[in-house]
Amino acid sequence: MAAGKAGVQLLALSDHDTVAGVSEAIAAGERAGLRVVPAVEISAIDNGGTIPRELHILGYEIDHKGRALTKSLEEFLADREARTLRMAARLRELGFELDETELNERLAAGQPIGRPHLANAVLRAPANAPRLKAEAIDDVGSLIRGYLIEGKPAFGLRETPTIAEAVDAIHDAGGVVIWAHPFWDISDDGEVLEAIDRFRELGIDGVEAFYLTHTREQTDLLARRCGELGILTTGSSDFHGPENKTFAKFLAFDTYGHQPNLGPIAD
Repeated sequence: MAAGKAGVQLLALSDHDTVAGVSEAIAAGERAGLRVVPAVEISAIDNGGTIPRELHILGYEIDHKGRALTKSLEEFLADREARTLRMAARLRELGFELDETELNERLAAGQPIGRPHLANAVLRAPANAPRLKAEAIDDVGSLIRGYLIEGKPAFGLRETPTIAEAVDAIHDAGGVVIWAHPFWDISDDGEVLEAIDRFRELGIDGVEAFYLTHTREQTDLLARRCGELGILTTGSSDFHGPENKTFAKFLAFDTYGHQPNLGPIAD
């Protein structure tokens, strides 16, 4: 197991809006002598800030087999699928062809589809190659940044769940709620701090303060505010696979001298 070889001792598989691989990951971790925390990453809408945003809420130590969470994720996943199909239609309107092989296979198997799968559909269609080369788009990340994030021409916002609904779903499953990678989604310091305060009122348990793309200054800011509020501080390199240009290594984040506070996640 790659994580074990890299020296990871505590690992969470946190797929978006699904726990389909969690049991398999736990079993693999047991074989490798590595503790795997049952987890999920829920894409949720924040309507309380300056503009509506899609943010990511992590749930650790969840009852991943419980009916309550399963039902909630089914509803969230249905909205994610509908949003992805709306963005697919928008890409076609913008002149792209889509190789829908992977999308159709995943839909037929009941597996989630999202922006990475949509980006692959564009990249794998040969007719798009000249245009992608001209726009310097050569991988999933650059396609998403060019077309599928807020402010870009094919982006579409989800309709559900809200941050509060995601927090409640995780707590109902016995989990610990963490706001993932704040500065990946929001660049302004004040806006991030304001969001942490609002989310704390909604019941969030902590913040992913230590992250691959967070600077020392951002990490200091997050660790300090979490300490003031008495909430958890977690970290992640957000491993996306060895071929990913940014998220291809375990233990890639830096704590910059701060001590993480994992609370019950570390028990």
